[in-house]
Amino acid sequence: MLIGQASINLTANVLSALLGLFSVFIFTRLFAPHDYGVYLLGIGFASVISVFLVGWFRNLILSGHARNDGTDVRGLVVSGYLICCLTAPLAYLLARLVGLDGAAALAAVVLAVAIGLFELTQDLLRARLKALSVMKATLVRAAALLGLGVVVALASPTGVLLLLAAASAYLVAVLVQSRSAWRGTIISFDRADLRSLARTSLPLTLSLTLLAISSVTDRFMIANLVGAADAGKYVAALDLVRQTLMMPAMSMAAAFFPMAVQIHARQGDAAVTSHLADCLELLAGVTLPACLGFALIAPHVANIVLGADFRAVASEIMPIIAIAVLFQVLTQQYLHASFLLSGRNSFYLINTASIIAANVILSYLLVSLDGTIGAAWARLGADITGFVCALILSRFAFQVPIPLGRLALITIAALAMALTVGALDRALDLTDLPASILLIGAGLVVYAALCWLFDIARLRGRLKRGLVMFYTRSANSNVG
Repeated sequence: MLIGQASINLTANVLSALLGLFSVFIFTRLFAPHDYGVYLLGIGFASVISVFLVGWFRNLILSGHARNDGTDVRGLVVSGYLICCLTAPLAYLLARLVGLDGAAALAAVVLAVAIGLFELTQDLLRARLKALSVMKATLVRAAALLGLGVVVALASPTGVLLLLAAASAYLVAVLVQSRSAWRGTIISFDRADLRSLARTSLPLTLSLTLLAISSVTDRFMIANLVGAADAGKYVAALDLVRQTLMMPAMSMAAAFFPMAVQIHARQGDAAVTSHLADCLELLAGVTLPACLGFALIAPHVANIVLGADFRAVASEIMPIIAIAVLFQVLTQQYLHASFLLSGRNSFYLINTASIIAANVILSYLLVSLDGTIGAAWARLGADITGFVCALILSRFAFQVPIPLGRLALITIAALAMALTVGALDRALDLTDLPASILLIGAGLVVYAALCWLFDIARLRGRLKRGLVMFYTRSANSNVG
């Protein structure tokens, strides 16, 4: 079931990422760095506000809705969200304080509300393991953003209009899945339930909001110290790396977090520990080689995807960000499961405080010294700090397993793949696109062979079971 859910989520995110990459390909050619920088700054601000708007309900949905035992938390969720949206005027004032002009600030707040509604809807569907519905909405949102963004680029290529186009895309996606997620919801402003929700969810909401702030600190630091155009170049590269590398991790986490909650509730600690060990092996087995491989071919990717004005900066910072993503994934998509299962919401806050403190200090120092390259190194330092802090905290919460033997085999296979790709890249004399195809293909072949040899993530057994199921279904189909 884990593989099936993760596969559907991964398919959705791969297709969405492809549309996203095409959007970046188009937008970095049709928008000037300054206008694209305004859009990316608005997106960053909206992401922070949307996390604050929906953070109150994340654990409620995971712990209540995921049980699928008849409990309906949707009325409480939607009433609480409407109350949270009353903070929009304060969000507008905050946007002006961080440097957005009036129009961009207003568009960013509208986008934040739309993102929040979309994420809540997606969370409800993920909690019930409705991966196909999640996939449909994800693809609709990506396609709508691309289509509306092109219209804006052709009509009036400004960052503000692109922000409004993004808000419209999220609302279209909400409409697509609203029947599956919200049908039959009864809105009820129960003061006691809302007060209880606010008390229990405050630490998680603050930690998630601070984490979101830490993820955009560098872009606003660059915008204020260097300029919006440089921020646009930096964030275009940053988002390209994250969008590519985070999608498999988020796909797997979207499947195994709700399953971990269900297994823990029904079968106890031993069962969920075994489940989490399998999850970590699968997560590391996909993420580590992907990050190393992307770091090696980053200059080729930058030349293929990004516009001419964005490539030089991207080629320098993308390898650094790719390694930072590895630590971010291990922290947020695995170690945070310890806090969820133990109910230690305050640990999210402590972990996030360590990340944001490291990011603010390092960003201020390194951006002042080395501009956008310094921001990339600051990002890596902050993510390593967050990983170490989360690892220590997890020992005082639910002790998630760290199967060192399995992880060692994954590391050996990933390093062998990286050495092969690096050596081949130095020997090639090809343009960027053919070189990327050849390098990716070679890396996949080497890594897949070593996965089979080492039986990483129990690959051999799972493939055999898959083949048996395929042949059984084919036989039954032929008989029918």
